[in-house]
Amino acid sequence: MISSASQLSVIIPAIDEEDALPLLLKQLWRQQDIELELILADGGSRDSTLSIASAHGVRIVATDAGRGRQMNAGAAVSSSPFLLFLHADSGLTDERQLADALAALKQAMQARGQQRIAGHFRLSFCRSRPGQGFVYHYYEEKSALNRPECTNGDQGFLLPSSLFDELGGFDESLWFLEDQRLAETIRSKGEWITLPGTLETSARRFEQEGLGRRMILSALIMNFHAIGLDAFFERVAAVYRNQSQTGQLQLAPIFRLIDALNREAGSRVARHRWLASGRYVRGHAWQLFFLFDLVLQRLLGGRRRPGLWLHDRVFRPLTDFMLFDWLTAGLAWLWFHASWRLFRRLERGQTGRD
Repeated sequence: MISSASQLSVIIPAIDEEDALPLLLKQLWRQQDIELELILADGGSRDSTLSIASAHGVRIVATDAGRGRQMNAGAAVSSSPFLLFLHADSGLTDERQLADALAALKQAMQARGQQRIAGHFRLSFCRSRPGQGFVYHYYEEKSALNRPECTNGDQGFLLPSSLFDELGGFDESLWFLEDQRLAETIRSKGEWITLPGTLETSARRFEQEGLGRRMILSALIMNFHAIGLDAFFERVAAVYRNQSQTGQLQLAPIFRLIDALNREAGSRVARHRWLASGRYVRGHAWQLFFLFDLVLQRLLGGRRRPGLWLHDRVFRPLTDFMLFDWLTAGLAWLWFHASWRLFRRLERGQTGRD
């Protein structure tokens, strides 16, 4: 239900989303027991995205490309006390999903006695290709957690507009990571909750670029963001964007860039970077324990997570020392060079270059 006196503003950033957008808008129109304001923040679509939005009664805000910039522009014209940021390829799974989600967020805010609470949905991937089901299951289960770096824009961000304004909105300084930066700011100053219901999202990027390769690139991005290696982001954009938009992700050029950045910085700076990376990897060792939990659940059933308990209560306290940071840094260095050699061999025939 869409009304001028809306309870919730749904902001959808889009560029050329004529294929995905109609289904999402139909699902939003069918939402029950909630008044919605729909805003499309367009970054320069050249297809029929704008005409589709207009036909569905959606308010359109035109801005320069950049997801963070687009969502900030949408939020600036919203009129509701709560905001929901949804990607155009998202899919709602229940006609009361947004009403139930908003009720859950309000209940959490009342119970905690504060406004600094935001919510996200559990994900379910819509795939067009079979295989790698357990890996997708891992990501889906991980999306329900509220641990650092487990929350991203694919899950939908639901929060009070006052909190969004207080935190200054999305960071527009990078061409990506705007969702991760806001998510971790909220985590450091408030709290995340997992909302009731599941949000479907397209697996198109994983299928297009290769699931394993995309996982590796995402891990590299988050590591370099955490250790503050800004030079990587200044130069990787050209490497990534110059690749074919329809082919498999090429990782050898990205590994080559990382090696070049370390050589340019000198051995002393490079050692500090590897140490910082080792500390980052050790801090995310819980993911291996979580993987163990999911394997155990598949074999024995149930929802218990002894692996995460073991990590939080035993492994993390016992390894929180510099020695383990250096050990993990060494393992990361070995993995890096072994992976680079592997991808050079795999991609040499595809690109015709080392």
